[in-house]
Amino acid sequence: MSTVFEPIKVGTWDLPQRFVMAPLTRNRAGEHQVPRDIAATYYAQRAGAGLIITEGTQPSAVGQGYLNTPGIHSPEQIAGWREAAHAVHDKGGHLVVQLMHVGRIAHPDNKGGLETVAPSAISAPGKMITADGPVDHVVPRALATEEIPAIVEDFVSAARSAVEAGLDGVEIHAANGYLLHQFLAPSSNQRTDEFGGSPENRARLTLEVATSVAEAIGGDRVGIRISPAHNIQGVLEEDPADTAATYGHLVDGLAPLGLAYLSVLADPTSDLVQDLRARFGGILIANTGFSKVTDLDEVEEIIDGGFADIVAVGRPFLANPDLAVRWRNGAEVNEPDGDTFYGGGTKGYTDYPTLDEATA
Repeated sequence: MSTVFEPIKVGTWDLPQRFVMAPLTRNRAGEHQVPRDIAATYYAQRAGAGLIITEGTQPSAVGQGYLNTPGIHSPEQIAGWREAAHAVHDKGGHLVVQLMHVGRIAHPDNKGGLETVAPSAISAPGKMITADGPVDHVVPRALATEEIPAIVEDFVSAARSAVEAGLDGVEIHAANGYLLHQFLAPSSNQRTDEFGGSPENRARLTLEVATSVAEAIGGDRVGIRISPAHNIQGVLEEDPADTAATYGHLVDGLAPLGLAYLSVLADPTSDLVQDLRARFGGILIANTGFSKVTDLDEVEEIIDGGFADIVAVGRPFLANPDLAVRWRNGAEVNEPDGDTFYGGGTKGYTDYPTLDEATA
């Protein structure tokens, strides 16, 4: 049998196999961005993943971008996540919340009129979906240098709230064109203070967040996600030398923190990813991106080829709560319904059958 199905220890967690559930936005939070009861059901159904990384969750009200995404900065939100954590633990899984401050990928209409902030006053390309339809991204306000510590504290407070809720840890989202990634990339960061300019300066905020969160809740409860040269949402990293320097400095700073894992959305066989893996010296989670659905063959190629320790799997977990059982037994898998990915209720969320239910 492939090494994919061998157990592995990550941080404080003993996992049953070498693939986990990737973070997947579902836009089903309730009033005041509180995780609903159906979220607890949804995550508990997928506890067989061993480790579930939740949908992107805002650490502050300003950090919200999309409609109906959950937060973890109010007592009601914390209570909602506590329910989800208990449900997953009852099924033997681990639940880590992804802390996602979206920065400029936001619109005031989606967050009660609150302003949008970013490293520089440069709007993102494209449009944001609001309750009234798609609208242009607004020009964000550039954060003042003296405001940066409050951004760090938002992440720290959210991480402490995750522990309070009984979650197993947090994943710091520094990828996919959101706030921390905006600071990392020269196209979206045109600052002239200590948080802009050189690769070291552009990496400073992400390092401060990771260091402070690790100090607050323990590095072995913290993962971080990066996506070097992803070139998405106008966050462009098109100079390979600059990209290597920026992320090399970042990962060199992360290495001493004792983090649970480094998750990289990029080609895991690339020289860049393998260099970052060596610098990090710990567990590497590979995520091959959005271009195609990750299947078991690809997971085996990555793990058995020695390119990563774990693979994050997305869409197959949406449609298959018992994906690990199906893959282990070579069983047929459900196909996900793309029309129900974002928003709605239980349809396409908690109603996919398990293998036992399908064959009953």
